[in-house]
Amino acid sequence: MHLLLFVLLILAASEAAAATPCSGAEHRQFDFWLGNWRVMGGRNGDQFQGKNRIERSKDGCRVVEYWSGAGGMNGMSLNAWDANHRVWRQFWVGGDGVVLSLEGKLIDGVMLMEGELAAANGGVQRQRITWTPQAEGKVQQKWEVSDDGQQWSISFLGLYLPD
Repeated sequence: MHLLLFVLLILAASEAAAATPCSGAEHRQFDFWLGNWRVMGGRNGDQFQGKNRIERSKDGCRVVEYWSGAGGMNGMSLNAWDANHRVWRQFWVGGDGVVLSLEGKLIDGVMLMEGELAAANGGVQRQRITWTPQAEGKVQQKWEVSDDGQQWSISFLGLYLPD
């Protein structure tokens, strides 16, 4: 009788795991970015850059970003843990028509993703974005670009403040 109960419990647990495919720890690595944010930047970090709403899909498989910039630029991204390749992927679509695909991992508590965009000269420009949790529930986002993959310059540095 106890053996039968044990087997039934194992079957129920494996069915529950199959019913919630995006419930693993990897799917929660980007949870520090979830929330409603005021994003500040500029030379002294005192310039309002925009608002960002980051939410998890109901099934837990996606993190969706809704950006509304202070200058009227908007966009959104779809983020997900790719279990087959063991990387995070982001697909960003800006209101200016720019589409950027990134991939990366959580390394020492910092989410790091990289990708490429077509450059004006016909080449490619590398893109690197990091999201770093800060004290008091804040998050720093640093977006860097490089033409050669060796020298990087910051194109955006923002501090996400809970809104």
